[in-house]
Amino acid sequence: MSVLSAAKGAVSFILIVVNTLLCFIPVMVLALFKCVFPFASVRAFLNVILDNIATFWIGVNNVNQRVLGKSVLHVSGENDFVLKDWYMITANHQSWVDILVLQRLFNRRIPFIKFFLKRELIWVPFIGLAWWALEFPFMKRYSSALLKKRPELKGKDIEVTKRACDKFQYFPVSIMNFLEGTRFTPEKHDQQSSQYKHLLMPKAGGLSFALNAMDGKLHQLIDVTIVYPEGIPNFFDYLCGKVPEIKVHLRVMSIENSLLGDYQNDADYRAYFQQWVNELWQQKDQQFECLQHAELKNIEH
Repeated sequence: MSVLSAAKGAVSFILIVVNTLLCFIPVMVLALFKCVFPFASVRAFLNVILDNIATFWIGVNNVNQRVLGKSVLHVSGENDFVLKDWYMITANHQSWVDILVLQRLFNRRIPFIKFFLKRELIWVPFIGLAWWALEFPFMKRYSSALLKKRPELKGKDIEVTKRACDKFQYFPVSIMNFLEGTRFTPEKHDQQSSQYKHLLMPKAGGLSFALNAMDGKLHQLIDVTIVYPEGIPNFFDYLCGKVPEIKVHLRVMSIENSLLGDYQNDADYRAYFQQWVNELWQQKDQQFECLQHAELKNIEH
């Protein structure tokens, strides 16, 4: 790595840290207000401010990436989104850079993206409070072993998460779900004996859980396929400008009522949903192959 590239990466990283600290302070202050004044009207007002702060934070980071990183996004597929709808987003997962790419693609084009988080993460110092303030939904999942010992807990995880998502009934939101559950590596691909050439096996249960927790409020699914023609980068490579281009394909589909059901207890629904996810992933695998060899002209600046 050249000295110039390393310097660009260092400056870019410092700018991200400074931007994060400057935005983190007002988020913490507003989080404390939400704790002290837990009224629906106050929370709704503060949520708008908090989402705007997070959107501003992403916007500054995006400018940083364009000026210093200079990666060009070649985007194909559907590109017509609105800020006043509910979206589920799926994507293949290869690097932490994926999250920065998704933020570049969708900031100010769809509602602020939120992730389902394990309930234990709410106790992470400072960050857990920030996630709570930004209304990230926290999931309560029970293991199969625990459910065998305590069958009365069946369905409780969905109930808890639905209550956490109730607030999303009143204002649009985007929910992100990486179906593979982890970043792609050749070693993981071999360990899974994945039937897909470029992807790990998808975890259908997690997506079903998220869709059902939102109780039919999510209207559209955006399926994102990300390809790094020069190889999968790490975070610092991206900041250093060593990722000259990224290819992305966007596919939008309606979330039909048939995709909702009791994944844990309804065997017919579970088989149907797994088949639907497998077909989605097969199409994504083919799309990945096409992107590798395509010359795309639609460029996101």
